[in-house]
Amino acid sequence: MEYSVQPEYWLRGALDQVPALLQPVAHTLLQVRAEVNTVISGLSEENLWMQPNGVAAPGFHLQHITGVIDRLFTYARGESLSDAQMKWLGGEGKDKSFLRDELLNILNDQVDKALDQLKTTDPASLADTRYVGRKRISSTVIGLLSHAAEHSMRHLGQLLVTVRVLMN
Repeated sequence: MEYSVQPEYWLRGALDQVPALLQPVAHTLLQVRAEVNTVISGLSEENLWMQPNGVAAPGFHLQHITGVIDRLFTYARGESLSDAQMKWLGGEGKDKSFLRDELLNILNDQVDKALDQLKTTDPASLADTRYVGRKRISSTVIGLLSHAAEHSMRHLGQLLVTVRVLMN
């Protein structure tokens, strides 16, 4: 695995059209996408669903990162999850019909959608209450957006370790 010599996204300056308070979310999502694409590009199709020592497979992490971003950004908009989102959630780690590049493309598209949403998010709405799931657990717009980025980064870390084990 060879990593770029470019600095991490948070060291590259502000992103055009993204409100200042949402820059960390955007930088984190871009960093996750870049590192996922780098580490997964060298992974064979046969290793995509391997679970060394019973840990989650790389394919699961790709599905889960995509799903987390999609679901939490949906809640941040004040919307409920669709049937398609519920189906995706139920298939994370179970639907192994996806190829590596398919999962990468879906993840890349989801990050693009998230960045577009960040650009149109009114900073005055960041403290607005939003509800999560059927139990309608209370959160805020900024809480949901921040957690989407943080949770994605957490799974990136797990993915990096799993791929390293698989490639050695």
